[in-house]
Amino acid sequence: MRTDCARLTVTVHGRTKRGIDRRTFLVASTAGIAGLRFGSSTFGRPAGGQAGGQASVRRPAKSTILFFLCGGASHLDTWDMKPEAPSEYRGPFLPMATSAPAIRLCEHLPLTARLAHHLAIVNSVGDAGRGTGDHHAGYYYNLTGHAPDQTFRTQGNDRKPYPDDWPFMGSVVGSRLPMHKTMPQTITLPHMPSKLPHTRPGQFAGRLGIEYDPFYLRGDEKEPMRFRTPSLRLAAGMSGGRLDDRRALLEAIDHGRRAFDAEVEVRNYTQYQERAFALLSSGATGAAFDLGAEPAAIRERYGSTLNGTSLLLARRLVEAGVPFVTVFWKENEAIKAKCKSAGGWDTHGNNFNCLKDHLLPEFDRAYSALLEDLAQRGLLDETLVLVSSEMGRKPKIGDPRSGGVGGAGRDHWTACQSVLFAGGGVAGGQVYGASDRLGEYPQEKPAGPEDITKTVYHAMGIDDLRAVSPGGRPFNLLEDGRALTELF
Repeated sequence: MRTDCARLTVTVHGRTKRGIDRRTFLVASTAGIAGLRFGSSTFGRPAGGQAGGQASVRRPAKSTILFFLCGGASHLDTWDMKPEAPSEYRGPFLPMATSAPAIRLCEHLPLTARLAHHLAIVNSVGDAGRGTGDHHAGYYYNLTGHAPDQTFRTQGNDRKPYPDDWPFMGSVVGSRLPMHKTMPQTITLPHMPSKLPHTRPGQFAGRLGIEYDPFYLRGDEKEPMRFRTPSLRLAAGMSGGRLDDRRALLEAIDHGRRAFDAEVEVRNYTQYQERAFALLSSGATGAAFDLGAEPAAIRERYGSTLNGTSLLLARRLVEAGVPFVTVFWKENEAIKAKCKSAGGWDTHGNNFNCLKDHLLPEFDRAYSALLEDLAQRGLLDETLVLVSSEMGRKPKIGDPRSGGVGGAGRDHWTACQSVLFAGGGVAGGQVYGASDRLGEYPQEKPAGPEDITKTVYHAMGIDDLRAVSPGGRPFNLLEDGRALTELF
């Protein structure tokens, strides 16, 4: 990545046309450059004018890594198993003992089981009827903490990200903490879910402003050690040595600006240019992205898949001081037909074989490597690791869209799911809340995505969520929910 860092310039992807809404165009074409937190802004800061939130008495985490299992991971076949439920619910997997007496995990997660003493599993997360059952709404609710509005019900998975959406939790964290000297505040890899034109809402800064959008790194399954920035590249023929020529770089970036839609207002564009130059010319940036610097044994421990190398890069980024890193699980298109899905956790068909043969072994290796690596480096206490998804899976086996019971799939299920916390001050080896005997609904200590989001903010020392709009109107970034302080 060091080489690519020296070859970044602005290019704009996607078409521009009159009438396209501001957010849709920016999402499609400028997410990378817009994600840099350039300059200063009062929008999104506390009403009192302070740049950061009030830290709690507990020492806050320095970074968060969000590992988002795109598609909707089955809670019943992973960390909330129901071995006493009827066979049409429980499936063939067995629970196994772990390093924590209170925790039982699926037998196909043996590496994670050895590290369960680091985990706090919340098995009582549900949407309380506020969701819609589809992916767009699930992303939005779990990434922002805000229940999907009526547009998600009327537009479904055609609902695009809008500029007045509530902000992604990573954007809120990035906006509240002191700006990193050389790195973006919020980085997302190895892809932007989902494929255009169906970009998932909830992963952007929304009403906070485009300067708080995540900075995107794109990975390639064929070259899992290499990550690129899709919106910043140097023009053909511009060598790394020419980075010393500030004017040449700024001219290259300005060339990309001319592709912006005429109706799009880009605030503080000069500061964007300056921040881009600082990013591209920083040796610290290139070093953080250089996975080749990792020992072969470490790379092998994470695995050679793109999801594995993405978590390894996430560790390097938090080591470099990036406050919020998101890894969106990259789907394996080779198993699309087998799983009746996009190749991720949306296992409408053949749920158990897809999990046993593909999804669980890959997750187990990479996730356990991350926890083990962070712990050995003394970084786990100061790094919150959150595993989440847009939904759980339907407890009763059999999706009519994939052959019913014979298809052995699990449909969407937003009424109940699990999330995993580790590090960042969270006490490991515990289970918070419980679902009912079939895993259909939260039964003890019910929680919602708003509570999970508030817990992330609390872990990061962000307890003051007051903000001010560009017009001077005070508002709260997340009024609903409460931090699950019992976890700490």
